[in-house]
Amino acid sequence: MVNEIKKQAQDKMEKAIQVLKKDLASLRAGRANPALLDKVIVEYYGSEMPINQLANISTPDPRSLLIQPWDKSALAEIERAILKSELGLTPSNDGSVIRINLPALTEERRSELVKLARKTGEEAKVAIRNVRRDANDELKKLEKNGEVPEDVARRGQDEVQKLTDRFIKEIDNVVQAKEKEIMEI
Repeated sequence: MVNEIKKQAQDKMEKAIQVLKKDLASLRAGRANPALLDKVIVEYYGSEMPINQLANISTPDPRSLLIQPWDKSALAEIERAILKSELGLTPSNDGSVIRINLPALTEERRSELVKLARKTGEEAKVAIRNVRRDANDELKKLEKNGEVPEDVARRGQDEVQKLTDRFIKEIDNVVQAKEKEIMEI
């Protein structure tokens, strides 16, 4: 019973780390990355689809993205979706592909991105702590109902705390790596 609670907590904490990594991948660092467009949704024939399901996104060089739609009629919709997104990118459409040149980041923009990365990291830490709280509540409930002895419940809480510490440290490492990548010129 206690091991199941620990396993569930660990799975949820691993998912929080995956979400953090995905969110940080969509933050623009110094170089072009196709994950930058992951959150762009295109309205295509009445349904909304992520841009990566409508086109091939590549990086021909470190400062540009090349979007090749599989259906040329989707070019205008893709271009419109990129313009509407809050990424601040200006696509150029040549009739068969869309090119996006990424301007160099200013020092001010870099510091804003670092703050955003830290904020995202803090949100992930909150998610980890919430998982810890839920696991500890379940352990306390088991102890209160007499399903497990007090020492087993306490040991379970200590192990959940060790898990929490490990994942918080991993979040710090991931955020620190992203900060380094953002500040790289």
